[in-house]
Amino acid sequence: MARHTSYIPHGVIPAVLLPFDAELQIDEFHFRKHLREVAATVGISAITVNAHSTEVSSCSFEEQRRVLELAQDEIGDRLALINGIWADGSLEAARLARMAAAAGASALLVFPPAPFALGQSAAMAVAHFKRIADATDLPLIVFQYALSSGQSYAKDTLLKLAEEVPSIRAIKDWIGNVPQHEWHVRTLQNLARPVNVLTTHSAWLFASLVMGCNGLLSGSGSVIPELQSALFAAVKANDLAEASRLNDRIEPLMRVFYADPFVDMHNRMKEALVLLGRSPRAVVRPPLVKIRPPEIAAIRQALTAAGLLAVAGRDAA
Repeated sequence: MARHTSYIPHGVIPAVLLPFDAELQIDEFHFRKHLREVAATVGISAITVNAHSTEVSSCSFEEQRRVLELAQDEIGDRLALINGIWADGSLEAARLARMAAAAGASALLVFPPAPFALGQSAAMAVAHFKRIADATDLPLIVFQYALSSGQSYAKDTLLKLAEEVPSIRAIKDWIGNVPQHEWHVRTLQNLARPVNVLTTHSAWLFASLVMGCNGLLSGSGSVIPELQSALFAAVKANDLAEASRLNDRIEPLMRVFYADPFVDMHNRMKEALVLLGRSPRAVVRPPLVKIRPPEIAAIRQALTAAGLLAVAGRDAA
């Protein structure tokens, strides 16, 4: 079993989608195919599974284990695998962490427990992360939710987490607030033990990366990993003209993927893969439902504007 033990979360990290068949069961054949296609992207550092993009909230413990096993079997010898920890209680989070470590994960993406939406203290957050850190020595990524969610961590809480839980090595930043996002970049990445900022502000990725994020972790990377990798490289090289050109291709897709209702973002990405000929169907588990034809048509237009349908057509020929 391959594990990238020295991996520190950084760089371009697509979060892959999870195909289901008509009976709502995991389509292992097409999941393996999707993993191979995304993993072939030049410039990415890892792949994330068992996260929003794989509809983790609708997957059982055993299904999450199987998803990670499939990813490990298919690409674990080539890329680090980040496994999401989605649990409302700390005991279950630790159980998931032990499972992920045993199955070969290289890092863990820790979602905020749902009860934190009702209020939280720094002591609660530290206790939660310490419970996970005690279960495994894998690097941890703090998922910093949007301020509007009620589940985000205050600045002082983030600093306390970084100080008291040494295995925290990155945050996945979805704060949705430009000044605080910049504070994350300036402050966390310059600690004595740096905590990398992995932006997931996909709707304004160019602007976010220019602030100096050391990586990005995004579900839209399941559809456009090459564009995200190229954009990240261009910003790092300070080639803002090339970055702007790439952003012009990415922007139409972000407009349709992240439209209201926001919860349909990965539903829309599945439809994009069908339109690109990379997946046979766009099945989602309830309570999600298939999006309607006018929205699918808008996704087709965005793919065309991004130049992706034309590329797919030439490749197929």
